[in-house]
Amino acid sequence: MELNNLSNNTQRSYLTAVTGITRFYNQAPDKMTKEKIEDYLLYLKREKGKAPNSCYAVLSGLRFFYKYVTEKEIPITFSIRRTTRKLPQVLPMQEIWKIICSTNNLKHRLILMTTYSAGLRASETINLKSENIDSNTMLIKVTGKGNKERYTLLSKKLLVELRSYYKEYRPGTYLFPSSNIQKKDQPLSYEAIRTIYEKARIKAGVKRGTGIHTLRHSFATHLLEAGYDIRKIQVLMGHARLTTTMIYLHVSCETLSKIPSPLDLIDHKHAGKEDRNHDPDQKF
Repeated sequence: MELNNLSNNTQRSYLTAVTGITRFYNQAPDKMTKEKIEDYLLYLKREKGKAPNSCYAVLSGLRFFYKYVTEKEIPITFSIRRTTRKLPQVLPMQEIWKIICSTNNLKHRLILMTTYSAGLRASETINLKSENIDSNTMLIKVTGKGNKERYTLLSKKLLVELRSYYKEYRPGTYLFPSSNIQKKDQPLSYEAIRTIYEKARIKAGVKRGTGIHTLRHSFATHLLEAGYDIRKIQVLMGHARLTTTMIYLHVSCETLSKIPSPLDLIDHKHAGKEDRNHDPDQKF
């Protein structure tokens, strides 16, 4: 099969797919592994919010490239179809703090602190600029999906650490620039921030919560558990629909466990019944 057999639009679409993954990893496309390709597609779907049709176009372009150009077909097993939505992974505050404190690198620690304390997507963290930090209002200006701007929380603890970080690193355009000297004016890559989180999580001995998105999920859940209004959390998270934020109601186990059953609210004395002692031989 040759490119000449494809329409001009399809050719452009396939070329965009290949150049996109090349720039994302800064690596020749023929050197990509199956895992890297699937991670890139997941990034487009979750972080960039690409529509299913757009993801399918990228997937088709990559499949064409590997099958007909490199002649080494890679079995990409990635589903873009809507599946039953799984509950997000959430870690308790103690484990979040263990992950943050496990790295001695100030820049890496600040990346994790910022992502968690402001409830950011990984793409939002790496694209933060120094000018987005407003210590007067104690808010962070974020550019999220679809280039939509919003404001989220600026932690007092984070602000103190950021000031120390700024004095030491003197970042340029981006708050967390690439560690590559030749790319110091470019943001940190998605792969780099993901690696920073995973190394910190493993070093901290935390087995759950794979994926840096866990920090964002935990942010929303912890605010819910603290009793904050779900509509305000929706604004902080940048969710277009409240139903998206409401999924965190299902994972807020700590809050649910504190809700008493109506049966336990009955005044047994006034109801004419005495509380029975628990039999140790009973199962419950």
